[in-house]
Amino acid sequence: MKSLYSYILTNIFLIVIISCSPAEKSKGGDFADMIITNGKIYTADDQFSIAEAIAIKADSILYIGAADSVKKFTGSSTKVIDLNGNIAVPGLIDSHLHFFGYGLAKQRLDLTKTKSWDEITYLVAAAAAKRKPGEWIIGRGWHQEKWHSALPESFEGYPTNRLLSDASPNNPVILTHASGHAIIANKKAIYLAKLGDSVTVPEGGRIICDSTGAMTGVFEEEAEMLIFKAYEEYLLNLDPETRKSADVKTIMLADSLLVSMGLTTVHDAGAGLKTIDLLKELHGFGRLNIRQYIMLGEENNLIIPELKKYYMVGAYDDHLTVRAIKRYMDGALGSRGALMFEEYNDLPGHSGLRAIPADSLREIADAAAKNGYQICIHAIGDRGNSETIDLYQSVFNLYGKEKDYRWRIEHAQHLSREDIPRIFENRIIASMQTIHAPSDAPFVIKRLGDRRASSGAYVWRDLIKNGVLICNGTDAPVESPDPIRNFYAAVTRKHPDGGKAFFPAQKMTREEALLSYTKNGAYAGFEENIKGSLETGKLADITILSKDIMSVPDEDILSAEVVYTIIGGRIVYKKK
Repeated sequence: MKSLYSYILTNIFLIVIISCSPAEKSKGGDFADMIITNGKIYTADDQFSIAEAIAIKADSILYIGAADSVKKFTGSSTKVIDLNGNIAVPGLIDSHLHFFGYGLAKQRLDLTKTKSWDEITYLVAAAAAKRKPGEWIIGRGWHQEKWHSALPESFEGYPTNRLLSDASPNNPVILTHASGHAIIANKKAIYLAKLGDSVTVPEGGRIICDSTGAMTGVFEEEAEMLIFKAYEEYLLNLDPETRKSADVKTIMLADSLLVSMGLTTVHDAGAGLKTIDLLKELHGFGRLNIRQYIMLGEENNLIIPELKKYYMVGAYDDHLTVRAIKRYMDGALGSRGALMFEEYNDLPGHSGLRAIPADSLREIADAAAKNGYQICIHAIGDRGNSETIDLYQSVFNLYGKEKDYRWRIEHAQHLSREDIPRIFENRIIASMQTIHAPSDAPFVIKRLGDRRASSGAYVWRDLIKNGVLICNGTDAPVESPDPIRNFYAAVTRKHPDGGKAFFPAQKMTREEALLSYTKNGAYAGFEENIKGSLETGKLADITILSKDIMSVPDEDILSAEVVYTIIGGRIVYKKK
């Protein structure tokens, strides 16, 4: 009887062992779908630790740590990526770009590299020769402060549209300034917009007229819509399926280009409801790779009634979140629309523009607070930033300071010294674009003078010293969305295309720059529990680079390439 009892116990013990063996686990337990090993992995965790290997199961991190320890997660079907000297970082997050606008820009006249007005009019003439009369020509990226030759005709530093109209007499043309805060339109576009001598200028906008009172073709801020409405009417007359097909193409193009640059999440700084509907459709079919955090961008009367309907967090397997609202306090420095306390050095009597009336901003801020939305206000000038802080402070006092608002100032470029601690005290996030500092350097001092430029322009170091969290972006298509170029600008204050460092005392450390692109970006989107650092249980969003941007000499950063982009454990881009 005893021997039979021992036999039963022995067999039960063997069954337990077999059931817990690696061979059995491999059928659905602890074996990884993917392992990344044999390299340096910057985790961006609280200790900013460095790991040797990652094991991924489904869309999440199963293990991160030593290379020897990860071997136990390797099964016959596990895909192994050998870093072989490359580095891995948390999936990069661009905290401010214009997703649909970037896709559009890549299909239109690219004026970002142009060096003169003559070059631009040549490109427009070439485009007009390929189009039927009446078809619109759209371009973006010109900046008069970055041209190498003098303008043949100008007013307030802008070109006039005479040569543009000569280049395209039968096709309406809209060319958007690099900042997005001014356009120049030819005579055909102005004619189609039905703008006469007695046109009413919208509040928060400006039409540039010469000394005789004639329009030069330049429209700033809210006045841009006078021309764009005519273009929108043209689009509305197109077949609906044609329009939808074009929009899908634009979205798919943006998605593919952005993941090829190592981006795994983007914060879209202003999308319309129809665009969100289309994004939902595409995400529902699994056609998009990148994760999106959306700021609603349409007017108050359109979005306030829809706030509850469109609110969503982590939809489509954490690929689509809508819980923020984008608004504008002022314009841009390049177009002299940034709202300043003092007048512009190069345009006496002018101190910028307030883009949206104060009562409209207050209305949307109240609606955001009541409905659990984050509000993200574009503010560039020192007065624009100060008034944004005032607004936020007033709302927090009314609805409760203890709430986790995480409201943001988008850009926060030019600040008064006394406002820097106020940003921290009100737990406001500074959503900045480090590439803007060296890119704007050629005209910042011209606009503001030495004193204001040195004390308050792009003061990342002062903000960080005061405890302010900075998340990083590019404002694409204003700048290239390439995170390597942006990282370089953050740690050197130099433009990737060359030039001196712009007030280098304000540059970030490399650790700070990486955090601004990972952990801080996740926090700015209320997603720090699922992304932003490489830790067990978090989403397996990983960017693999060919060079160690955390240790190579400054100039070698720019030659780093994206080798893999991994989103949710799937390889969505691999360098050929």
